[in-house]
Amino acid sequence: VELAGVEPSPHMLKRARRRAAELGRKVELVEAPAEQLPFAHDSFDTVVSLTVLCTVSDAQRTLGEIRRVLRPGGRFVFLEHVRSDDAQLARRQDRWERPWGWIAGGCHPNRRTLDSIEAAGFEIDELDQDPLTAVPRLVQPHIKGWGRTPSG
Repeated sequence: VELAGVEPSPHMLKRARRRAAELGRKVELVEAPAEQLPFAHDSFDTVVSLTVLCTVSDAQRTLGEIRRVLRPGGRFVFLEHVRSDDAQLARRQDRWERPWGWIAGGCHPNRRTLDSIEAAGFEIDELDQDPLTAVPRLVQPHIKGWGRTPSG
């Protein structure tokens, strides 16, 4: 099993490298934006995204890159927060988007991330939507699941 990770922040990349060493894990960690993954086409069986799509500058381009590096039939596993279906909370997410981004490293609490994942052509095989009580209400609900690229 080979493991690779991408991180755009030099500071966070240094922390990730230190943590991997502490755990004795061999991980290829690369400094790069998710919108420009430095990997060949069809080079991964699985890509995992944990609260990434809220902070990237271009979610559709990032999802296109994920599709590009996944082999046909490859799996995309995600845990992301999404825009609320509750109209009152969704309005609050819209109002707080800019200040929340300053506080939370560029996070956009009001993105329609599941719609973006589906629009990118992923076939969703499993999906759960949950409020996570350990996180601020502004960044709820969360979706977790996986989808796959169409088979060749």
